[in-house]
Amino acid sequence: MSHDLFEAAKTAMAKAYAPYSKFPVGAALRTEDGRVFTGANIEVASYPEGWCAETTALGHYIMGGGGKIVEIAVIAEHMAKCSPCGGCRQRLAEFCRPDTKLYLCDNTGVAETVTMGDMLPYGFRGDILK
Repeated sequence: MSHDLFEAAKTAMAKAYAPYSKFPVGAALRTEDGRVFTGANIEVASYPEGWCAETTALGHYIMGGGGKIVEIAVIAEHMAKCSPCGGCRQRLAEFCRPDTKLYLCDNTGVAETVTMGDMLPYGFRGDILK
């Protein structure tokens, strides 16, 4: 992973709106053609109605034209190796392959590298709906 993907996730985390949990998270996705899409978690007073950093990044990715996601970086201010929640794992699986690299970061850089297949080995894929 290029250091720039970690930096993009960290910069996104600084923009998180997390007044209730005080748990800012940032995510960055890189497509095969090198574009980077970022997102931060956004909370609202009705707790289940907020959304995760990965979901925000996916929204930017879709609006930016999509493409093959080849790398993902996730960082949380108060937790080393913060992984995507179950819902975000499924959302990411919609646009990734099992071999897509997922970088779990801390404040200094990548703490662990896994794949989306490691994180969601039996993910529900849209191609089985055809």
